[in-house]
Amino acid sequence: MRCTGYCTAASYDIARLFQFLQVSGSAQLFRDVIHMQSKDEAGIKRDIFYYPYGAVLFWGFSEEEERSILSSLKKFERDPLPRVEVDEFEFAYGDKMQVERDKIILQKKDPVTKLAVSYAIGQSVKLTVFEEAISRSIELSKQLPKELATRGKIPLSRKETSRKMGELFLERNYINLHTEILDTPEFFWEHSEVEPFYRRMIHYLDVNKRVELLNRRLKLMHELYEILGNELNHQHSSRLEITIIILIVIEVVLAMLRDVFHLI
Repeated sequence: MRCTGYCTAASYDIARLFQFLQVSGSAQLFRDVIHMQSKDEAGIKRDIFYYPYGAVLFWGFSEEEERSILSSLKKFERDPLPRVEVDEFEFAYGDKMQVERDKIILQKKDPVTKLAVSYAIGQSVKLTVFEEAISRSIELSKQLPKELATRGKIPLSRKETSRKMGELFLERNYINLHTEILDTPEFFWEHSEVEPFYRRMIHYLDVNKRVELLNRRLKLMHELYEILGNELNHQHSSRLEITIIILIVIEVVLAMLRDVFHLI
């Protein structure tokens, strides 16, 4: 059976989405995560988990069914992503929890166990969004330090430099504001018995190492931000120096003309 995680937006309007789902079926809240359960034609229970940070997890649905639900979800999205991120797995039930070669074996069929594993997958797919945003910013700006090293200045106008600073700042600020998503969810304060399943999945998805790398890249972005800020200050100082020199020259010329006219 399929287990699929998607990240489609910066966030979902969970309150409105919960109201909508309550009308269309039986929905329940686990803190700020919405859980929906339905049965397929064979009577097998299937689960969906909606996360406020724009991620949704499907357990036991076909790809066509998932696309249909994602389409109905669009009206609850805030800042939809230009490209949907997805993680795909298979799952089954067995004697103990294990993950290998993108196949998840669960001990229990209860929603709380699936929710624990879903938290890890949801964080992973959201982390992918952050990673790609950072990679885009670094790719767009990677030539700047090289230009500064070879030419002694950044070949951008004051306006272009300000715009580049703004772009980097927005990306860095967005990620900094949302990195708490990657912390251990408060859900496990009340359900510590399923936290080992979450930890197992986090380890399999290499989330901790990826977060560490993300933080290093954020630091690199901060350094790029400082380079651009220094360049902007340098451009401003240079303009002031040129203005002062021009004013001094004008004053000297006027003084000389006064002296010449006085002599005449």
